[in-house]
Parts: sequence; C-alpha cells; structure tokens
Amino acid sequence: MDLENQKRVKEFADEYGPENLVVILGAAEGEAAGLAAETVTAGDPTFAGPLTGVELGLKTYHVCEEEMKAEFDEAVYDEQVGMMEMVLDVDDIASEMQSIRDQFCKY
Repeated sequence: MDLENQKRVKEFADEYGPENLVVILGAAEGEAAGLAAETVTAGDPTFAGPLTGVELGLKTYHVCEEEMKAEFDEAVYDEQVGMMEMVLDVDDIASEMQSIRDQFCKY
C-alpha cells in the first residue's frame, strides 16, 4: 500500500473511528492483498509509511471474497470485476485475507 493511501486510511480512522471503517482491496495476488491488509490492521510491515507502528485493526476484505461479492449488484460486479476474477487465484486471496483478519482485526 503506497504512502498516500496509508495517510488517507489513517486520516479516515482518526476522523470516523476505526470501528466504523472497512477496507476493500483489489490486489491481484494473495501476498499483495495480505501485505496491504496487514498494513491497515497491524501497521506498515515495511516501516516506511504513516502506518508504521499504528495498529488500526481495521476489518479488511478483498473485493473477490464471497462476503464482499454478495454486497454488490451482480451486473455491476460482473462488469467491473468479473473479468479480473476469472484470472485470479481467489481461493489463495481469500485464505490470505482470512488469515490477516484472524490475526490482527479488532472489529
């Protein structure tokens, strides 16, 4: 997760409270999604950004996880995400995201 997005997430958490935020990711690989999820839950693991040492514990999902997919209008989801979903290892991504939630999410 780039430094600007880390800054935005931190500002939103400060303004609205971390218990009121959900982060939805769209990374193409489980490892990349997991790194971004870890950043907004346990703090920046690269020690380079505004979330270094900041444990927000935010709830975080990948857009291709079933919990998120169910929240979207089916036609809109198919139009915006459907093609991408066909080439992703959705099971790997979902497993990585669940692992991060189990370890670090507070809400």
